[in-house]
Amino acid sequence: MADTKEAVAAPKVARAKSNRKVGRLYCKAVFTGYRRGLRNQHETTALLKIDGVINKNDTDFYMGKRCAYVYKGKRLTKCPGHEKPSRLRVIWGKVTKPHGSSGAVRAKFRKNLPSTAMGKRIRIMLYPSRV
Repeated sequence: MADTKEAVAAPKVARAKSNRKVGRLYCKAVFTGYRRGLRNQHETTALLKIDGVINKNDTDFYMGKRCAYVYKGKRLTKCPGHEKPSRLRVIWGKVTKPHGSSGAVRAKFRKNLPSTAMGKRIRIMLYPSRV
C-alpha cells in the first residue's frame, strides 16, 4: 500500500513544476481595406474586421485598444531587449471608432499599412482597459 501512495503523490509534484503555456493575449482581426468613398480612398485610416464581432454595439469594447500588424522583413535587425537579431517587424496602431453597422472598426496606425497587408491578420491587444 505504501508503494501506491508514493506513486500517486509523485505526479502532483511534477505537475506543480511544469510550466503552463500562456494563451494569446490578443483578438484576431483582418485588415479589409482603407476608408474610402466612391472615388477617393484615405490610406491614413484602416478598416478592420474583428473575429466574433457582428454588430456596432459589440465594437464598443474595442475602442481605444492597441493593434499591431506583425510581419517579416527581408533582413535581420537588432531588437532592444533581445540578444539575437530578428526579421519580425511591427506597425502599431489604435482602434478609433466603429465603421458601419456590421462590426467593422476604423484604426489609425503610426505608419500607414501597406496595401500588401490587405486580407492579412492584425492583432488587437486587450489593453488599455477601460473597465
